Amino acid sequence: MALLSRIKSWLFQNGTLPQAESNDDALVLAGRHQATLIKGSKVDHLADAEFKVFSQAGDDGIIQYLIRQVPVSVTSFIEFGVENYNESNTRFLLMNNNWKGLIMDGGEEHMNYVKRQPWYWRYDLTAVAAFIKKENINELFKRNGFSGPVGILSIDIDGNDYWVWEAIKEVEPDIVIAEYNSVFGSRYAVTIPYDPEFNRTQAHYSNLYWGTSLKALAWLGEKKGYAFVGCNQNGNNAYFVKKSKLGLLRPLSIENGYVESRYRESRDRSGQLTYLSGNERLKMIEEMELIEAQLSSETYETLCSWCAES
Repeated sequence: MALLSRIKSWLFQNGTLPQAESNDDALVLAGRHQATLIKGSKVDHLADAEFKVFSQAGDDGIIQYLIRQVPVSVTSFIEFGVENYNESNTRFLLMNNNWKGLIMDGGEEHMNYVKRQPWYWRYDLTAVAAFIKKENINELFKRNGFSGPVGILSIDIDGNDYWVWEAIKEVEPDIVIAEYNSVFGSRYAVTIPYDPEFNRTQAHYSNLYWGTSLKALAWLGEKKGYAFVGCNQNGNNAYFVKKSKLGLLRPLSIENGYVESRYRESRDRSGQLTYLSGNERLKMIEEMELIEAQLSSETYETLCSWCAES
């Protein structure tokens, strides 16, 4: 972000941007400069392509790199779990590349905020308030005009991510971005049990019990015809590309591609940050139930003993 800030300051100081121009426009221009630096480049790791404009970490750069490597079927995206969309994986794609998009979030106030922004009418974006479940996900896509091929699908709901991706049939993305819970480690393909009303904070006060392991996502991706190609260096987003569209991209094993998160978001019972890191985070939730992903949705198996082995 430091480089983007310097570019923005230079643009203002040299009269390239009038002061009346919005902060968003300046960020997009600065991000576009960054995108040209990776255009045509071959990177050894997705982290080498990272830069941040609107994404939480460096995912804006990874996405710009991948859409130049992958022959996307259509320039459209779907992202859910976006809150008010100020920080998201696809907003730079919307404003820099003019892709068509569908965003969804459980907070109606968040989607109303999006609809009040001047850029909402400037781009082909649909914002829908909906609590995402595996039972409603396909109908939500269809009802809002998204069926068949899409360029990118981004999943980040801090809960039933595995089960929702498993349920998706209405759309066929070329690239999938899925959030994983690094606390679960790299050895096991595990996910939380499915709960249609899952709430991360209510499930466990620590805020650490949610989502799925990277290995579970990779197993599901393989079953759906996707190859795992890497993670962001923040250790929260994993990238999958349809095998038929890999081109020069190299599939990775979990051992080579897993990134452990370093951010410390654990909470105590009063909601205060406790700053746990490493395996201390796993110990906090070792009694919680996990399901082996390779089992069918109808057959659950509790895997608590693996926590002590990790």
